[in-house]
Amino acid sequence: MDKTQEFVNHIRNAYQPKGDYIHLGAAMLNGETFADAAVKIPLKTMNRHGLIAGATGTGKSKTLQILAENLSQKGVPVLLMDVKGDLSGIAKPSSGEEFLHERHKKIGFPFEVSKSPVEFLTISEQDGVRLRATVSEFGPILLSRILDVTPTQEGILAIIFKYCDDHQLPLLDLKDLKKMLQYVTNEGRETIENEYGRISSASTGAILRKIVALEQQGAERFFGERSFEVTDLTRKDENGHGYVNIMRLTDIQGKPKLFSTFMLSLLAEIYTTFPEEGDSDKPKLVLFIDEAHLIFKEASGALRDQIESIVKLIRSKGVGIYFVTQNPTDVPAEVLGQLGLKIQHALRAFTAKDRKAIKLSAENYPISEYYDTKNQLTSLGIGEALVSALDEKGRPSALAATMLRAPMSRMDVLTNTELEELILQSKLRPKYNEEIDRESAYELLNKKIEEAEAKEAREKSTAEALEREKASSKTARKTTSKTQGAVIKVLTSATFIRGVMGVLNKLLK
Repeated sequence: MDKTQEFVNHIRNAYQPKGDYIHLGAAMLNGETFADAAVKIPLKTMNRHGLIAGATGTGKSKTLQILAENLSQKGVPVLLMDVKGDLSGIAKPSSGEEFLHERHKKIGFPFEVSKSPVEFLTISEQDGVRLRATVSEFGPILLSRILDVTPTQEGILAIIFKYCDDHQLPLLDLKDLKKMLQYVTNEGRETIENEYGRISSASTGAILRKIVALEQQGAERFFGERSFEVTDLTRKDENGHGYVNIMRLTDIQGKPKLFSTFMLSLLAEIYTTFPEEGDSDKPKLVLFIDEAHLIFKEASGALRDQIESIVKLIRSKGVGIYFVTQNPTDVPAEVLGQLGLKIQHALRAFTAKDRKAIKLSAENYPISEYYDTKNQLTSLGIGEALVSALDEKGRPSALAATMLRAPMSRMDVLTNTELEELILQSKLRPKYNEEIDRESAYELLNKKIEEAEAKEAREKSTAEALEREKASSKTARKTTSKTQGAVIKVLTSATFIRGVMGVLNKLLK
């Protein structure tokens, strides 16, 4: 058996799942594509997380699109984080250019056109189904991780949440939380300290400044009602195809804190809400996080630890997470170690730093007798990638340089008119885009403060009235006393005169 046939058999044995699968493409060796060496990813292992990496322009977004649309056709709902705004085309079928058919002839199966059911979501000013969460749903621990507070400040947040629970003060948005911080520092300080312990005004001031910084990145639009129900991400259409939920994030690239906040909230809510799935034939939901470095950029150690913990645990809920980024080193090593599927597009070696990164990336892949991984990483063309997956028993499969299939949907973005039409057709939009601002901690505390001020004003007015009455009474007594003195003087004088006159009368007689 020659080396080529040996390679083909090697790949076929490694990528022949017995259950359902996604046909990713065909393996390559020395620049030649072998149609009978198909690379098929078991659907069963798609909840084991993954990585799509590569330099700009090597085809990462199209690989994401391929996986998302194939998962949708298999009945698996998908959530895409569309940071660059180039994934909306999945809602329309491909125009089927000739070069796509030619590519598929090399891969060994015909090119088909298709579209996926799509829902457009937003946490910013862009149009779409609005995703929100209340401050109460975050809780003091998660909120502390996001704000990166000290242990003392975390304790104060815990007291605030406890006080609000005990006194039926809903914490819905950031203005509620800010009002509570002001209240515990001023009007309600004595009451709260008597019941829960001493609170430092310096600490509440520090927390307040961190909340303001979060607001500057647009977080006030994210916190509030109506809270998004994560089960709405798992919808299917009338054909049994999973919805592809596209989160529009093109305007938050410069707001990594908001992106981290949203992602942590979403992952925590999914983990809390979804039941344990065990080993199922396919995932319940798959998330693709484009520009994944934004999650970890400027994230505190505590926040990073929280994300890493959820990534490790959420697999048992039937949820897969796929990070899409330029270099694998953008993702923490602790997270990389949890990934089952790795699709590595070409890397470019322009600097010494690049060459070092390529060497590190090569070490993340299984050793192969057919490839010099480090050199292979720099010689891959557009739409080609090194693939390393798990088989149905969770074992790492052989490394395969792969010519990837083409997306069945449009590779270009939707026009503004097409986008608006799809957004208006959304069944979730009426449910979540209604503005709700019910009575919560902000309004209740303002009412409480107003009532306290009104009571204080009434008490002050009563006290002043009593003082005036007392002063008036004192003045009246003084006037009476003076009058009585004058009368007494007059009477005394008259008595004296009458006495003198009486004596004189007697003498005259």
